[in-house]
Amino acid sequence: MDRHVVVIGGGNAGLCAAIEASERGRNVTLIEASPKEMRGGNSKYTRDLRYAHLDDQYTSGEYSKPELLDDLRKVSGDGFDEKVAGIVIDLSEKGTLNLNRTNVFFLGGGKALIDAYYKQIEKLGVRIMYDTQVVSVDISDNRIVGIGISGNGNGRTIAGDEFIFASGGFEANREWLSEFWGDAAGNIKVRGSRFNTGLPLKALLRAGAIPCGQERAGHMVAVDARSPDYDGGIVTRIDAIPWGIVVNSVGERFYDEGEDIWPKRYAIWGRLIAEQQNQIAYVITDSKTIGKYMPTAYPPIQARDLVEAAQLLGIDSRKLIETVNAFNSGIEKAGEDLFNWTNAQVSPRKSHWAIPIDTPPFLIYPVRPGLTFTYQGVAIDSTCKIRTSDGIIENGFAAGEIASGNILRSGYLAGFGLTIGTVLGRISGGWNGD
Repeated sequence: MDRHVVVIGGGNAGLCAAIEASERGRNVTLIEASPKEMRGGNSKYTRDLRYAHLDDQYTSGEYSKPELLDDLRKVSGDGFDEKVAGIVIDLSEKGTLNLNRTNVFFLGGGKALIDAYYKQIEKLGVRIMYDTQVVSVDISDNRIVGIGISGNGNGRTIAGDEFIFASGGFEANREWLSEFWGDAAGNIKVRGSRFNTGLPLKALLRAGAIPCGQERAGHMVAVDARSPDYDGGIVTRIDAIPWGIVVNSVGERFYDEGEDIWPKRYAIWGRLIAEQQNQIAYVITDSKTIGKYMPTAYPPIQARDLVEAAQLLGIDSRKLIETVNAFNSGIEKAGEDLFNWTNAQVSPRKSHWAIPIDTPPFLIYPVRPGLTFTYQGVAIDSTCKIRTSDGIIENGFAAGEIASGNILRSGYLAGFGLTIGTVLGRISGGWNGD
């Protein structure tokens, strides 16, 4: 008799798991919280994948496994599960689809990726249940015997032989976020899916799964404050930060805008802004930087001078002028490469790209914290089985963002979330790395 595999979550991790299990002869049901037109979770907003590799046709140079692990240590800090991380890194090159040295980008972005996955699972005969939430998990003798679902006005229980949880984090659950962020939770933009409310995660934790990952941690970046509260996607991200300065609502800088190359630092800015008064900040550049960063979804606010800029932002003009003048006066220009332009005379210093802000019009982006996904999830072993205080759930697996806390503790590497989901999803579906 065919084994019945139930996959919870229809993003990258869940789809990889469903494809893997179905191709191995399993009878697969996929449960997706969103309606069909919003399917794909956060994955539909992605664009690239980070993987370890030798020189290949897709990238501009070698990116070794030790280098990727070292980069992960630098951004994530201590305490992550190096065994699980090592498995993800070791298997990251298998099946990867221009380009730079560390990441590969796919034509059409995440939406094209998700559409291709769904086309494949439909071809394989996977049953898809849209508009359906998992609200409970029933465990007996270290096995899941059923899950409670709710959708379309009714609730019932689904049985299965194996259950793969790939349902994301709880970033769209304001009530849950407020437990850790307080009133600031109301000012956090959710870049990803509004359907990532964490209900399956809560059900697993209630059933005895061991939590993993920091409660306040997540992939949080600076997004345009004019963005929608949910589903803004990658286009709302502001990448102008290294080319200017960032001030808070009282006109003060609060962090080194050029600390390192942007792909290794963009993910710290959401938390930094979340810690500012009213969770608001302003990126200030000038006309010299036009064209140096990714285009934005919203046009910058333009000002003829700093007095007008302060008025538009509601900041004391004297303080803003003082901040900009102090920044401009301490810049050390070392050659023509802007990477080597620094300012150690101000606090916080600016380590790279210290470009004078002196050529109107001044270009300003209001920014708020943009949460992509939360890191707190469930602990897993090297086979992706969910850990409990009694051992493991023999037929329960976790993949993707719900398991990201095993690898990501604080920071983030661009493109690595999709890598985590792909590798752990395939392992959960039965892949052994062949």
